[in-house]
Formats: sequence, C-alpha cells, structure tokens
Amino acid sequence: MTIEQLLKEAAQRRASDIHLTVDSPPVFRIDGSLVRAEEEILTPNVLDEMARTLMDSAQSSKFKESGEIDFSHSIPDVGRFRVNAFRQRGAAGIAIRLIPFNISTPEQLGLPPVCIEFANLRKGLVLVTGPTGSGKSTTLASMIDYINRTRSEHIVTVEDPIEYMHKHRLSLVNQREVGSDTQSFANALRAALRQDPDVILVGEMRDLETISTAVTAAETGHLVFSTLHTNDATQAVDRMIDVFPPFQQQQMRVQLAAVLQGVIAQQLLPRKDQQGRVAAQEILVVTPAVRNLIREGKTHQIANTMQTGGKLGMQSMEKAIQEHVRAGRISNAVAQEMIQNMGH
Repeated sequence: MTIEQLLKEAAQRRASDIHLTVDSPPVFRIDGSLVRAEEEILTPNVLDEMARTLMDSAQSSKFKESGEIDFSHSIPDVGRFRVNAFRQRGAAGIAIRLIPFNISTPEQLGLPPVCIEFANLRKGLVLVTGPTGSGKSTTLASMIDYINRTRSEHIVTVEDPIEYMHKHRLSLVNQREVGSDTQSFANALRAALRQDPDVILVGEMRDLETISTAVTAAETGHLVFSTLHTNDATQAVDRMIDVFPPFQQQQMRVQLAAVLQGVIAQQLLPRKDQQGRVAAQEILVVTPAVRNLIREGKTHQIANTMQTGGKLGMQSMEKAIQEHVRAGRISNAVAQEMIQNMGH
C-alpha cells in the first residue's frame, strides 16, 4: 500500500491520526482509540520510501541531518496532513495528523457563545489550552475564520507547521510556517509587529522570548491568539509567569493582568453514540477581579471565580462535562473518569 492510499483510507475512516512504525501494520486513531489496519507489517525500506514520498528535497536533507522534522502535506480533494517524521531503531517512523480542508464555524464546533465575544475583541491576548490532540488548532482556526468572514482585518499567523489554510475573505490573511518561511516563532512574531497586523495567531508559545513578544503585541493594541499545553485556565496563567526568572515574574504578572482577555481550556471526550468526539471547554473570562488575582499572584483563587462567573460566560471543566451528560452527548462513565482524572 502506498502512503497516498493510506492517507485516503484514513480520511475515509475519519481517523484523526496515523502511526507508521517498523514491525507493525499502519495504526489509525479513530475516535480516540488505536485501530490496526489490515495491512502488511511495515519494514524499514517501506517506511523510508514513504518518508521520501512525503518530503521535498529540502525536507529530506533536514531529516537526514536532525533525525526529525515537522511539515505539512496536501492531497487534492482528500485533505491536509500534519506530518512528524523521526528516526527510531535505525528506521523512519511517521506520525500523521489529519486536518480537514473545510474550517468549521464556531456553531458547528459547539463552541460556547463567549468564544465569539473573544473573536470580536480588538486587542488583548486569548489563549486556547489543552493536551496534545485536544482540538486547539481546530478551535483557533474556527475563531480566525470567523474574524476573516465578519470584518476587514490584516491577520498574520505563525504556525509549525501550517495546518488550516485560510483564504482571503473580508480580511487579508498571511500565514507563515516555522522552518520554511521563518526560523522561529519569536523571529516571526517580532517581524509581524512591523507588518501592520490587526490580529496575530501564534501557533504555540514555547519559550520566554515568544511569550514576552506576544504579550508586547497585545499591549500595543493587537488581538493575539495562542496555545499552551496546560489542562486548565489557572495552569495557563501560571505557566506563562513561571517561564520567567524570579526577578521578572512580578513584572510579567502586571503585564499579563493587563492584556489577558480569556482562556479556553478544552478536552475531547468520546460521544455516547460513538459518532466521534465532543469538546468540553473550561472558560475563563478575565474580569477586573481576575486581573487583580493575576497581579497579586493569587491564581489559585481563579477556579472559585469561574464557578461563580456563569452569567459572564465562564464555566468550569466539571460543569462543561456535566452539561454534556445532561444533553446525552457523553456517558456518565466517561464523565466520572474525566472528573476523577482532574483531581476532583
């Protein structure tokens, strides 16, 4: 089976990921579970050939040099794919994430209405957080697309790699890929500030320099979206501050308290009807009271504020999960397991 045939099969089976590794048949992740394909065991030669087929010459050179690479790949009328190739046990291994061509609207994704309010902001910082594979990119793409369809802005995205492709609609959209269009998130973000942007999407804030520049961008009147790998809103705030050395942390608290507008922390849960997965979102709306908590280093009190901030659009993850149970979308067993894992 060729890599293209595998990608087509994965799209038909509505898989979210494909895992290709030596001495195993191809493995699909479907609705969160790993499913082995009824194919032959993959050999080192077959995997090397698959990797070569997916890469251009520059990517092949980089892969040979570093032993790992991220890039995107497209097949017309099938989909886009985010590819991570790596060396393991002397052979190529490949992990592939499927990205739909069509960008879902916030309504189609079932995003809470407050997410539209975040997209309607003209300045500040909005974070989408969650573990790997929790749909952060999909949520952000939906919010960027909403802006693109509803108002005239200059949108600059910096991604590693580019996942969803945005057409120019009411807005002008420039998308830059780390590794091919720019050296790093921090470099691209600094350059973006000289490109007259209104909205900036930073695919991931991985280091002090990127976080600092993103906060500066929000301070100077831009609307900035980004992601972090944290499980809840409070952890997101703490993570941004903890990246800085102790002598800079209070200054960062003051800056973050001024610019942060909201945090969406999400998890994907298997649907009761086994028709895919549904996202549960914890929502933090940054009110004056929350700004004070961030500034004063009392982030442990943010969870209480979310519990009582329902009228403002806030909700805890536990409440979001319970709402899915009430609506019949997820089972009680899934909800209980999730809540226990959260430490409640």
